[in-house]
Order: sequence, then structure tokens, then C-alpha cells
Amino acid sequence: MSQLLDAVVTHVPPPNANTDAPFQMLVSMMERDFYLGRILTGRISSGVVRVGDRVHGLRNKDSGAEKIEDGKVVKLMKKKGTNMVLTDCAGAGDIISIAGLSSPSIGHTVATLEIMSALPTVELDPPTISMTFGVNDSPLAGRDGTHLTGGRIGDRLMAETETNLAINVLPGLSESFEVQGRGELQLGILIENMRREGFELSVSPPKVMYKTESGQKLEPVEEVTIEVNDEHVGLVMEALSHRRAEVTDMGPVPGTVGRTRLSLTCPSRGLVGYRSVFSSDTRGTGFMHRAFHAYEQFRGPLGNVRKGVLVSMGFGTITAHALMSLEARGTLFVNPGMETYDGMIVGEHSRDTDLDVNPVRSKELTNVRAASKDENVRLTPPRLMTLEEAIGYVASDELIEVTPKAIRLRKKYLDVNKRKAMSKRPKE
Repeated sequence: MSQLLDAVVTHVPPPNANTDAPFQMLVSMMERDFYLGRILTGRISSGVVRVGDRVHGLRNKDSGAEKIEDGKVVKLMKKKGTNMVLTDCAGAGDIISIAGLSSPSIGHTVATLEIMSALPTVELDPPTISMTFGVNDSPLAGRDGTHLTGGRIGDRLMAETETNLAINVLPGLSESFEVQGRGELQLGILIENMRREGFELSVSPPKVMYKTESGQKLEPVEEVTIEVNDEHVGLVMEALSHRRAEVTDMGPVPGTVGRTRLSLTCPSRGLVGYRSVFSSDTRGTGFMHRAFHAYEQFRGPLGNVRKGVLVSMGFGTITAHALMSLEARGTLFVNPGMETYDGMIVGEHSRDTDLDVNPVRSKELTNVRAASKDENVRLTPPRLMTLEEAIGYVASDELIEVTPKAIRLRKKYLDVNKRKAMSKRPKE
């Protein structure tokens, strides 16, 4: 790292600082402190600021700059290593944090009172994916978490929107909230943070945010750049073809031997859950980068990228005896000793249809021999999903149950008769 840092100092020019001009700073980060309130972080583009100076917040509008709030600089802070240190003044080119204003946000300008023009902002990519966060209503709800109600979930999501401009939160039906973001990875990080804070949630599969213009259905399309070993190109292209990807360029990676670079455009819905598939297909040697491209005409339905699932129809503790007979039906997601309930997904079926199974069945006792006699149970290790894998795996009629201690997949409707009735309804 020392060579890299030396190269930065040697070759990167210093900031074009003008300390004589009035103070202006574009806010690029925001956080909240219990004592200081909102803390705004950014790089000073011009001028000097001191503790006690009068400043105001500005934002760009179609009609020009609009004043948000007047205030005073209460605290000035700089980063020194990994710590924040207080300072009395800072000049152009410095990256600082200011406390004292409660209304400006990311993309707004903080400046002296004589400045009435806001700095140009970087336009954020629009949200392309939405997920519904709701109260955990499974039979195992309330065992692990401490924040269980819709009100607590809503307060946490609204607090997230204050510091994360890439996320939008809309009230949904009952105690649910529609959360919009720029990808399943971003929303997955939010869910992981919430479960570590003690929340229990039921989360819907990601849904793509479509648009309609001039009577045409448009969907978000992303630019994808992939670098893989030559022997994995066929697998990757076959998988992406089922996801409606189109190759725009292909060639060797400069400076390497046996590596190929692919440039593609692919609908956002086709990339949901693909990262884990890509890692498996390339044995962890591949590189993939995604970026929003544009809204384009709908490319049609995706190919079949997932099989059916094994759905539990019993409540209780999963037994090794039951799993032994289920291994031939597909891939298991659970271990003996785990808790299950009606409608919980315990594995992937080897066929394209769902199958109801009983994973809590135990060996019957007899008066002739013990229940464990002549039985040596050897099970294949199950496929235990991470949160990111679960988000990419669930289908439209399924949910993810998220608790501080467990991630479970389940059907939206737990009762088997209701599931059958809903499956007969025409799809939208």
C-alpha cells in the first residue's frame, strides 16, 4: 500500500483551492449524532469556514437556487486516520464535517450568507428494484427479535431515508412498506443491518420498477462487464441468454492470457440472484461489474431459471429420519433439529413443480425393537443460503422470513388449500 500512496502523493495534483473566495461546500455524506444532530460532510470548494460562522443551506430548483435554512457552525471536524478530531477552521480543498444545520441533505450546498447560488450536484441513478418489508407473521415470530411491530419497522426505514438518498420508502397495505432501491445488494445490506439491530421482518421478492411511455412498457436495463477464464465463457453466456442479456462486445482482456472480457446489456430483473450463480459457474475466478444504463423496451419473459421447491406440511422439529427419505426428492435447505412449520420451504425439488413434504416425521416405536435399530442416517450437507442468495432465489408467491438468528424461506400463503386456490387464479 505504501507504493500506491506514494504514487498518489507524487502524481495526483493538489485541489484547485481558492481561499479568498466566499465559503462553499457540496454535501456528499450525512449522518446523525445523538448530541450534535445532523452532521454534514463534504469537500470545501472555495473559501474558509470557522466555528461560529453564519451559514445557510441551498438547493437547486428549476427556477434557481432555493434557501433551505440559516444557521451557525457549531462544530467543525476532520478525519485523522480513523478518528474524527475537532478543528477551529478549514479551507478550500479540505474534507470536513459540519454540525449546526438540521435541514440540508446530500447534494445540497452549505455556503456563507452572501452566496445565493448552489453548486451543481451529481445526478443519482433512479431506483430500479422494490421490495415490500412487513411484519413477520410466521408461527415462529417473536422468538428471536426485539423490534416486531410495523411502527418500529416504519420508523427505522424512515430514519434510513434521511442518510441514504438512494432509497425511497412508501407506505403499503396494512403494516407493510414498499422500499425502492438501486439493486438487491443495496436492499440486502439494509435488511442485514436491521436484523442485526433486532428486527424481525417478512420480505417480498424483488420487483422491477417498470415505466410506460407512448403506450410502450419500458424496463430498467443495466450495462454489465464480465471478465472470466476462457473455459467459463460458454457457461456464462448460456446463463445470461436465459436472462435476456445481449452481448455488445467480446474480446481478450489486455495484458492477460486465457481471460475474456464480455460487455452486455441485461434487464435488471434478469440479474436478480445471478451473482451467486456467476460465482458458482466461474469457480470464484470471475469478475462482474453492473451499472444502470437506461429504460428500454420490455424484452419479454425470462427463461426458466429455477425449479420447484419442497414445502413443509408439518409443525415441529425436523428429524433426520424424515430428511433421509427426502434427499432423493431434491436439494435440502435445512438440518435435523431445526424448527419448521406449515408452508416453510425446506428444499428445492428436482422437478419444476412444488411438492408438499413432511420433514418432522419420526420413526415409529415398536415393542420388538428400538426406533433407532438398523438405521445409520447419513445426510448430505444442506444448502444453507445467505441473505443475498435468498433474495435472488424466492419466487413471486414466496417470502423471506428474516430474524436476528435465522433466515427462512416460506410460501406467502401458509395453508396448502389456500395456495392451491390462489394458483388457479389468472396471473396478472
